[in-house]
Amino acid sequence: MKPPVFEYERAQTLDEALSLLGRYGPDAKVLAGGQSLIPVMKLRLARPAALIDINRAREMAYVRKEGGHLAFGALARLSDLETQAVRAHCPILAAAARHIGHAAIRHRGTVCGSLAHADPAAELPVLAVALEAEMRVAGPAGWRSVSAADFFRSYFTTAIQPGEILAEARFPVPGPGTGWSFDELARRHGDFALVSVACLLEAGRDGRIARARIALGSVAERPIRASEAEALLVGAEGGPTRFESAARAAVASLDPPTDVHGSGAYRRRLAQVLVERCVAEAWGRARS
Repeated sequence: MKPPVFEYERAQTLDEALSLLGRYGPDAKVLAGGQSLIPVMKLRLARPAALIDINRAREMAYVRKEGGHLAFGALARLSDLETQAVRAHCPILAAAARHIGHAAIRHRGTVCGSLAHADPAAELPVLAVALEAEMRVAGPAGWRSVSAADFFRSYFTTAIQPGEILAEARFPVPGPGTGWSFDELARRHGDFALVSVACLLEAGRDGRIARARIALGSVAERPIRASEAEALLVGAEGGPTRFESAARAAVASLDPPTDVHGSGAYRRRLAQVLVERCVAEAWGRARS
């Protein structure tokens, strides 16, 4: 299908993009990679009055380390997650990147675009919640920061307001002694996950788990933290019995959706298996 008629504008800078968004109002959409936006427009599930193309605003095409963070500008591509620099500073991002669509999609799609789209089955929102990322949003009133926990509101809904752009995403670099794991199950490579899990465990000097972060995707209207499981792990010695208990706690209150790809009960069981697997793998990395 063809999308409905729309106006098309090219912005040369972030300020120009914000000005164009102000001119067209809430019916305008920002175009960077377009790997999610264009398909839903063709299905007429989205009917923007105008597209603001920011691909010439090269000031936003960067990935850089700033202090204890990796900062991704609005034009940083998904393929940038697989670079050696990202692997060195935040390997969980690089490991998860290969699950995102296919190579052609990753070369065109953007990190900030995936986060702003806020599909609860996508990989980057889960990673953002687990890593406690910071979203830097630019708008007519200036810049503001939103934590990942507050950024994702519901299905395809974020804290971005009309006239604003997610201009940068900042992922904290895990510290020494932090082990990580990411896993998901999809029907085919490149499909959205039936369930995804991101886990980070920090080993204390006493050999116990000092900090735990576990996030799950595709089990609710937005990515969620498994706080009950985290509480069971902190202060404990790692081991199969504790990991199994944590996995059961992670899914105790879950009520995943049922759709054509899998039942809620199947997703709940799958989440338990993946949490137990990821916690064990993350702890193995933390201790090594």
